[in-house]
Amino acid sequence: MSQGELLFLPLGGVGEIGMNLALYGYGGKWLMVDCGVSFGDETMPMVDVVMADPAWIEERRDKLLGIVLTHGHEDHLGAIQYLWDRLRCPVWATPFSASILRAKLHETGLHTQVPLNVVELGSRFAVGPFEIEMISITHSIPEPNLLAIRTPLGTIVHTGDWKFDPDPLLGLPTDTEALRRVGKEGLLALIGDSTNVFTKGHSGSESQVRGSLIELLGRFSGRIAVSCFATNVARVESIAVAAMANDRSVALVGRSLWRIDKAARENGYLADLPPFLTEHDAAYLPKDKVVYICTGSQGEPRAALARIASGDHPHVNLGKGDVCIFSSRIIPGNEKDIFRLQNDLVRLGVEVVTEKDEFVHVSGHPAREEMEEMYRLLRPRIAVPVHGEARHLQEHARLARACGVEEAIETSNGSMLRLAPGPVEVVDHVPTGKLCVDGPRIVRLDSEILRNRRRMVFNGSAVVTVVLDKVGKLLGDPQLTALGLLDAGHEAEEHDAVVEAVRDAIEELPPKVRRDDGVVREAARLAVRRSLRDTHGKKPITDVHLVRV
Repeated sequence: MSQGELLFLPLGGVGEIGMNLALYGYGGKWLMVDCGVSFGDETMPMVDVVMADPAWIEERRDKLLGIVLTHGHEDHLGAIQYLWDRLRCPVWATPFSASILRAKLHETGLHTQVPLNVVELGSRFAVGPFEIEMISITHSIPEPNLLAIRTPLGTIVHTGDWKFDPDPLLGLPTDTEALRRVGKEGLLALIGDSTNVFTKGHSGSESQVRGSLIELLGRFSGRIAVSCFATNVARVESIAVAAMANDRSVALVGRSLWRIDKAARENGYLADLPPFLTEHDAAYLPKDKVVYICTGSQGEPRAALARIASGDHPHVNLGKGDVCIFSSRIIPGNEKDIFRLQNDLVRLGVEVVTEKDEFVHVSGHPAREEMEEMYRLLRPRIAVPVHGEARHLQEHARLARACGVEEAIETSNGSMLRLAPGPVEVVDHVPTGKLCVDGPRIVRLDSEILRNRRRMVFNGSAVVTVVLDKVGKLLGDPQLTALGLLDAGHEAEEHDAVVEAVRDAIEELPPKVRRDDGVVREAARLAVRRSLRDTHGKKPITDVHLVRV
């Protein structure tokens, strides 16, 4: 990195939604903005949490000044508890985000080690050569911040997640005067959210959802469960207000809701609401007097709503005459899990209501009209779309050019952009990748461990034990176990055919060759794979145990 260049380097969050990790470089130093996670899917067996691999900046952590958080969503701060040991730098966050992060750091025993700087809303502070101004914006969580990052070569705006909510109900409204001021000062580049670039119009206001929920909850006489994102504190408040307007008490069901409730009340939010009931206490209320707010709107298998739908929850039961309202959108990729969950609820006799049926949700991300308004306020010379898949980035770049932006560039994780001096261009590519939480450890998503696990899920595994004497004569039939492929009790012929294939492969080897353990193992392995491929169409992970007597 040249001392006289201003650089932008995303390691996560570009070409994908989630896993946000952005780096800004100037004067030989780097600033990280956000450090978040994404979540596993059916292609990642037994993987729940995924994050960008910080290896490139980890090798240069003596040049890393710190991490500044835009807000408290998992895809923006959820990786710090896993990656901080590799980065070992201070963190800056506003009070609500800091409360969420502290709770996460307690889980990993880092709460006394991470230097956490709590900055007030609207603060200005310096991190090395970067002068940072936090500008209040609106989103689906308290205290979202747009960052104006000032350097000697120009000012960058990093939007984080945002929208223009004219009536946010909770927290500060968007500071449009500060945005206009930054635009008048002259803005070099906008690094901006692309999530809803295909959505026309305006994203809508939380106040409208609250009014709709008050009317909707009044229609039902049975138990009501409402599922939403736990971090959407304004939505939680709206559900509680709607419940109280209909003479119902509110219980929280799910650990993440209780964690967010604690963080919210620590920072003065939800102050006008009485304490929520526990699921245990709410079970004693008449069915027409309770509303359950539940985690699990995305079909997460271990969340509260999934346990309720499977009849496995110790305190909450839903059935005929009850209703479940999904006050959230479907995150792309979660369709199967959500529909499975909704079908399980319907089988119990529960009425399911979604955003397609009633007005129960507004997005936390800007629709096109809001994005156009942001460009009118800020008037950047350069636009760099982030936080979106490839099609989102392309469309966002088109929109930026239509708004008069001189240069709009579509980039990717690992592409190092020089923002100044001169025209924006890619000056380098750095290695990128993904890490995942696998039990107590962190491993690369493309590691041999997970590659083999995926193969075992789809192709099974086989172990064959072969006992030979010193000259290579078989001393008994090979012993075969084919997990996920063969049931020896019901597929005896198929099992015996594989055993026979192994025996034939070894006996066909020349006598001298049978003394070579490596050759024998490979012959047996190939025999197993070929036989199971021919009979079952699978290529299992195969291991050969060879014993010489």
